[in-house]
Amino acid sequence: MPHLRPADESELVDIVATAVAREEPLELVGGGSKRGIGRPLQLPHVLDLSAFAGISLYEPEELVLTAGAATPLAAIEAALADAGQMLAFEPGDWRALFGNGNTEPTIGGTLACNLAGPRRIRHGAARDHFLGFRGVSGRGEAFKAGGRVVKNVTGYDLPKLLAGSHGTLAALTEVTIKVLPRPEATRTLVLAGLDDDTARRAMTAALNSSHEVGGAAHLPASVANGVARTLLRLEGPEPSVVSRAAALAQELAAFGAADLLADAPSLAEWRAVRDVAAFAELPDRVVWRVSVPPSAGAAVAQRIGQTLDTRHFFDWGGGLLWLAVKGAEDGGAATIRAALGAHGHATLIRGSDALRTAVDVFQPLPPALAALSARVKTGFDPYRILNRGRMIRDL
Repeated sequence: MPHLRPADESELVDIVATAVAREEPLELVGGGSKRGIGRPLQLPHVLDLSAFAGISLYEPEELVLTAGAATPLAAIEAALADAGQMLAFEPGDWRALFGNGNTEPTIGGTLACNLAGPRRIRHGAARDHFLGFRGVSGRGEAFKAGGRVVKNVTGYDLPKLLAGSHGTLAALTEVTIKVLPRPEATRTLVLAGLDDDTARRAMTAALNSSHEVGGAAHLPASVANGVARTLLRLEGPEPSVVSRAAALAQELAAFGAADLLADAPSLAEWRAVRDVAAFAELPDRVVWRVSVPPSAGAAVAQRIGQTLDTRHFFDWGGGLLWLAVKGAEDGGAATIRAALGAHGHATLIRGSDALRTAVDVFQPLPPALAALSARVKTGFDPYRILNRGRMIRDL
């Protein structure tokens, strides 16, 4: 498959315009770490965007950073760490999950997939920190949107539209993001041995408390070395964190005595949740990411587990259910989506090319929303040149 690697935006415009004229779709690739997400593509050309890399502007005092879309996430996180700052949406590193450790996560791919980790429950998703961009549409036209401030009223909020579009609307060349100060201290309360529904109640109580919980996850015994673990994260100035952790442990005493993890072990626990590390060790299973109302998470997991051979864990206080399915011909798609009904959505994250071709990777849209999505795609890419079929067949 021929690779096309533009050196600058002008060359990118020419490549896309040529692809339009020849009616030859392009697969967009930055660092390559997310090619396994979405439907598999067999397109005439790979559009290599790796030249659009490097931090061009970073103003720590303004909490804003601008970089080429193909800038490695590691480079951005290193620059932020030097200034005591972070990406508040905590994007995961799924290379171990996909078994593609020779690839490189980039900031553009992270935003295009709208990835966010456990801190989303407090700070929102990637799209909530995406301020502006430059890019080239499927028409072969360079354009920009947004700016360097959170509140921008000059037009439509296109960064939020492109976040989660998986490269089907535009080839990003430059992005601007909001960053936040890194917490001085992190502590994690660990409640052991709770079943799913009791853990849900404990997480709900913690999140509804006054202690500013910045992460709530539950790992059942099947993915936690035989003893279920419910994790509750507190972050901030150290005296505040220590005080809040003690008060929260007291408030949750009815759920059992809580162990307290200090900074280093806390960071390791939440990195494992963020990166779905428990399922990286189960390469023979299909992995699903299921969003549900937190109050329904335990019941949904139980219903699915009655029919399928599954492992699971919860993030976002029960609002995010991760499933690893074994042995189902359709990867569990029919059972999972039937269990959700109209109250959630399921995305196939890891599966074979054959499976990702045969089933809907993303939650099927109601007719009205499907028609709207098609019109948006037509507006940006009327000839279906960019990542054709990544999200929906032929779009």
